[in-house]
Amino acid sequence: MRRPAFIPDNFVLLLLATVALASLLPVHGTSAQAVKWLTNAAVAGLFFLHGAKLSREAVVAGLLHWRLHLTVFSATFVLFPILGLALRPLFEPLIGPTLYLGVLFICALPSTVQSSIAFTSIGKGNVPAAMCSASTSNIVGIALTPLLIAAMASTSSAGSSAAGVMSWHSAAGIVGLLLLPFVAGQIAQRWIGGWVARHRGMLKWFDQGSILLVVYSAFSEATVEGLYQQVSLGTLGILVGISAVLLFVVMGVLVLFSRRAGFSREDEVAIVFCGSKKTLASGVPMAQILFAGQAVGLIVLPIMVFHQLQLMVCASLAKRYARRAEEAAPAAAEAPAAQAARP
Repeated sequence: MRRPAFIPDNFVLLLLATVALASLLPVHGTSAQAVKWLTNAAVAGLFFLHGAKLSREAVVAGLLHWRLHLTVFSATFVLFPILGLALRPLFEPLIGPTLYLGVLFICALPSTVQSSIAFTSIGKGNVPAAMCSASTSNIVGIALTPLLIAAMASTSSAGSSAAGVMSWHSAAGIVGLLLLPFVAGQIAQRWIGGWVARHRGMLKWFDQGSILLVVYSAFSEATVEGLYQQVSLGTLGILVGISAVLLFVVMGVLVLFSRRAGFSREDEVAIVFCGSKKTLASGVPMAQILFAGQAVGLIVLPIMVFHQLQLMVCASLAKRYARRAEEAAPAAAEAPAAQAARP
C-alpha cells in the first residue's frame, strides 16, 4: 500500500530527527573527531561493498559513459555559474556582497562524491557511472573552482596555491577513502560477491547510515560554530530560498534533458544526483584558503545551507526513484512473458 503523499518517508523522518539531534546535542572536540572517524569508516565500508557487488562489466561501462559524464560536468561547472550570475542582481542587494560571494562559491564548487553515489544507489540508479562522474568532478574542481570564483567575483586570492594544496588533500581523500576500498571490494568479489548480492539490505543500510552521519556532522559543526547566529532569520530564509532556486532549477533542467536526450532511468538518477549536488567537505577547507583574511564564516554559510537542503531534497527524491523502479519491475518482467504467449 502506497504511503499518502502528505506523510514523509521514513528516511526523511530519520533525517529530520538527525537534524534535531545535532541542533540540540552537537558534538565537538574529541567527540566530533570520533564521529568523523566513524563516518570515514562507514564510507570506506560502503565503497568496499559496492566494489564487491558490481560486476566488472558494469564498472567498465560506467567509466566509458562519456555522454553522462559530460552532462554532469556541464551542469556542475557551466549551468550553476550561469544561474549564480543571473540571480546576482536580484538577490545580492537583499543579503549583501559577502553572503552572495558565498552563493557564487556554491556555483563554482564540484559535486559531492559520497552522498551523490549513496543517493544514486538508494534510487536504484547507475552506481558505476555515478562513482566515476562524481569523483572526476571533485578532482577537476580542485583546479577549476579557484578559476571560476576568480572570474565570477574578482576574488582570486591565492588561487594557484589553493589548487596546489587542495589537489593533494582531495586526491588523497578520494584515493584512500573511496578508490582503494572499491578496488579491494572488486578483488574480493570472487569470494564474497554472491554473499553481498544475497544481503542487499546491508548495502541499503550502509547507504542510508552514511548519509545520516554526514547530516549529523554537518549540522553539529554549524551549531557549534554558531554560524546561524551571525545573520538574521530573514537573511537565513533568503539563503534557503536562493538554495532552493538553484537546486530545483538545476534538477528540473537535468531531468528534462536526460529524458529528451534518451538516457535510461538509471542514468537519469545518476545525472540528477551527481549534477545537482555541491561538496561541503572540499568546499569549507578550500574557502579557508581562497578567502583568507575575509569573513570566511559568512562566505561558507550559503554552502552549509545548500548542503543541508540538498540532503533533505535528495533523500526524498531517491526514495521516490526507488519506488518507481520497484513498481516498474513487475511490468518489465511480465512484458517478455506476454510477448511469448502471443500466437
